[in-house]
Amino acid sequence: MNTLIGLIIIAIGSFGQSSSYVPIKKVKQWSWESFWLVQGIFAWLVFPLLGALLAIPAGSNLFQLLSSGGALPSMAYGVLWGVGGLTFGLSMRYLGVALGQSIALGTCAGFGTLFPAIFSGKDLFHGEGLMLLIGVCITLAGIAVIGYAGSLRSKNMTEEEKKAAVKDFALTKGLLVALLAGVMSACFALGLDAGTPIKEAAIAGGVEGLYAGLPVIFLVTLGGFLTNAAYCIQQNIKNKTGKEYFSVGSQTLTNNVLFCALAGVLWYSQFFGLEMGKSFLLDSPVLLAFSWSILMSLNVTFSNFWGIILKEWKGASSATIGVLVLGLVVLISSIIVVAMAQS
Repeated sequence: MNTLIGLIIIAIGSFGQSSSYVPIKKVKQWSWESFWLVQGIFAWLVFPLLGALLAIPAGSNLFQLLSSGGALPSMAYGVLWGVGGLTFGLSMRYLGVALGQSIALGTCAGFGTLFPAIFSGKDLFHGEGLMLLIGVCITLAGIAVIGYAGSLRSKNMTEEEKKAAVKDFALTKGLLVALLAGVMSACFALGLDAGTPIKEAAIAGGVEGLYAGLPVIFLVTLGGFLTNAAYCIQQNIKNKTGKEYFSVGSQTLTNNVLFCALAGVLWYSQFFGLEMGKSFLLDSPVLLAFSWSILMSLNVTFSNFWGIILKEWKGASSATIGVLVLGLVVLISSIIVVAMAQS
């Protein structure tokens, strides 16, 4: 029962993340770098900080908790993850919500699951390590099928149709950016692993396991914010778009800030849900180690749901849609296989 509860919580957070790019489409008269920076303030600073405050032991404060060990490595991995987050946003720009998230998150799922296991010395060819490796391979197979569906769609669409679905559609550039985003985004999982002493200190101080990992998430997202903020501000200066923040009318400004805030809280919900969900998977070691891949797989599934709703697959042939559905089925089967192995 605990396993099911944990998976449901992770799924709810995943749906939130996959929905986070929908509000951004409501942002008006701001360039990419402007809305990306503002939503990042909410996604990587405001809401993670509020979450971290839930995990402060009685009689302590956030700074004391973060000094328990692992803070600097977590932030450092966050800076690297920030490169992934930055290019992740660009992958949406060039490929759309569905295909962009599928490729980036699929790559992130594989590396983000295997990196911590490898660094901890886990044997990936025997026992639980082998089960973990099999699950990741199935995940990557599903991503490959989805990527193939994207190439079929691109091949059968005119340039006008591509631009109608995704304004800045560029398959080759988008795929390269999405792959880079996936590899670098996997550093988030390493950042969470590096912050384990902080999580343990929170639990030792009486904090429930549901919230104990939230301060570590704040450290990783803080590092990621530094990377993204530096790039966005540089682009604001280069493109002379810095004036956009206040040159729009008050009504548009309010609209933009509110939708960026909504996007931010939806994005953050994935990691809030991941940490809460993992607390229910402690009796399932492989599922616990595979939880990162589960989150990313569900993100891909839900993002393609939104891709269909937003008509990004409009005009694709029935054969292409069939390949897409096959890829999603393979993706979800990775979760089922690992879950059954733990039952």
